[in-house]
Amino acid sequence: MNDADEQADVVDAASFAGVPDAFQRLWTPHRMAYIQAGPQVLRDECPFCAAPDKSDEDGLIVARGETAYVLLNLFPYNSGHLLVCPFRHVATYDQATPEEVAEIGELTQIGMRVLREVGRCDGFNLGMNQGAVAGAGVDEHLHQHIVPRWRADANFFPIIGRTKALPQLLGEVREAVSAAWP
Repeated sequence: MNDADEQADVVDAASFAGVPDAFQRLWTPHRMAYIQAGPQVLRDECPFCAAPDKSDEDGLIVARGETAYVLLNLFPYNSGHLLVCPFRHVATYDQATPEEVAEIGELTQIGMRVLREVGRCDGFNLGMNQGAVAGAGVDEHLHQHIVPRWRADANFFPIIGRTKALPQLLGEVREAVSAAWP
């Protein structure tokens, strides 16, 4: 096969059905389950109480401590989006014990180091949304977000289409992060 044959196999986006434009398409059909389910997905039980009872692979857990653990966000903002949760079911930061607060902080620091090593990220968004009114998707169980960021990760998808394009599957990310965890 020569270069001309290979080029003949490439189809320009302008020849697809619909209004021709200069855009290539990035298909992310796995996101449809989240979009269609809405904000109450998987809410028959607390997902952060259920995760530790599963295998690490099934629960997307990358590390377990004494009072807290780290797992991948099932609906991440970016690849490698981690959550640090106490094992105990408490809703807000002020309800956490000093031991839980200390371990959540330690696991957050380790998570940042691991994501920097594995994902080569340039920065992070860290935060806790306390209560549904503050944006917590799971407001009854405390969790700290660690969202890795890259200089080139901003695009129009979240603004226009309320969608994030993620370049890696959750299982691949979980495997890489858990393998690099000290």
